[in-house]
Amino acid sequence: MSRSSLIRVFEYESLTTNVQDGGRYLTKSELDKLYDYNDRNRNIYFTGIRNGIKFNSYVGVIQIGGLTIEILPKTDRKADSTENEYQNWQKALLDMLNFCHHIKVDSVSEAALEKRYNSILDLYFQLFLDEVKYLLRKGLIKQYRKNSGNLNVVKGRILFTEQIRKNLIHQERVYTEHQVYDTENLYNQILLRALTILNQVSSNPSIKDQIHRIKLDFPEIQEVQITQAHFTRLKENRKTKPYQNALQIAKMIILNYSPDIRNGGENMLALLFDMNKLWEEYIYRVLQNDSDSEYEVSFQNFDYFWEFKTIRPDLVLKNKETEEEYIIDTKWKIIDANNPSDDDLKQMFAYNIYWDTGKSILLYPGSETIEEKFGNFHKGRPNGNQCKVGFINVMNKEGKLDRGIGRRILEKII
Repeated sequence: MSRSSLIRVFEYESLTTNVQDGGRYLTKSELDKLYDYNDRNRNIYFTGIRNGIKFNSYVGVIQIGGLTIEILPKTDRKADSTENEYQNWQKALLDMLNFCHHIKVDSVSEAALEKRYNSILDLYFQLFLDEVKYLLRKGLIKQYRKNSGNLNVVKGRILFTEQIRKNLIHQERVYTEHQVYDTENLYNQILLRALTILNQVSSNPSIKDQIHRIKLDFPEIQEVQITQAHFTRLKENRKTKPYQNALQIAKMIILNYSPDIRNGGENMLALLFDMNKLWEEYIYRVLQNDSDSEYEVSFQNFDYFWEFKTIRPDLVLKNKETEEEYIIDTKWKIIDANNPSDDDLKQMFAYNIYWDTGKSILLYPGSETIEEKFGNFHKGRPNGNQCKVGFINVMNKEGKLDRGIGRRILEKII
């Protein structure tokens, strides 16, 4: 029998079948589901330990039956974690996802977040339901489709093979193929499939009540199994543009759903994000957001390194006047002051050579009170080849995500 509870952990923490502080634990069936899910995803999300798992750098939320596990980012090594820290980092993660356009929460107030949503997953569910309600009020899109069947009148073209096979006795009927203009199309089928999954995985009474009400207003359309291939067939145009937010969340829900087919028990849904990639994108967007900057910032740069292998710095800054370039490589991990790994330094050395720059920075989350200075590579650019280990506070003094760090990052490298 599934239980109803919320467990919050920070990245790199562990959960086991043994009861831990705060009464946190996994049942044997929940642990088996997590192992199975991780195995199907190249074991990237967590590491198996004795009677449990240790989370990696992926953050987000996992729901197994009535259990919700929220994995949150963290930028210090403190062993103890307070409820206030969990709440601050949940808000920071939501803000970062919103700022990077992975979730649209502009219309949700902070007070509403604290009052109405137990987890990030509940927020995603509510945003999806709000989008579907909007589409129902606006009117679901209709499209032409081919339909075939027995009719009492000739409509469209007669399918003579089917007519002979099915209507030798009932000659008053005509088997035809004709066009129908209705709501039976892929866009609405995706919405319906996502609603069905939400009803199966959500234990929130408010969410389930809203799903029931929406389905009463939903037209009678065929429910189909949706795969990745169906989403590649979608086309954006004037009529389907209002669907984009709903389809984005529906895609995450459908493709990350793992039904418990064997036991018919605890279905699973996971929405997880790689903090390394999210941190990189966040830094890019805060730099790009600085409209007064004299620097252009480019994202996901690359050059050929050896044969068909490429080299890819995270961010390249380019002075608009002098065209001088600087490299920023973001690292979401905690390190000791001015003690990067050899691999990270070798990576930066190669970036400096390939982009012909004398300055680069390894940017980590951390306290800005740490002393920073450029270190010298002993080979490479004749007139100086340097790299700095830099730290930037993720949170401001109020304990909220700091979106105003762009200028401070520039000052560290320029």
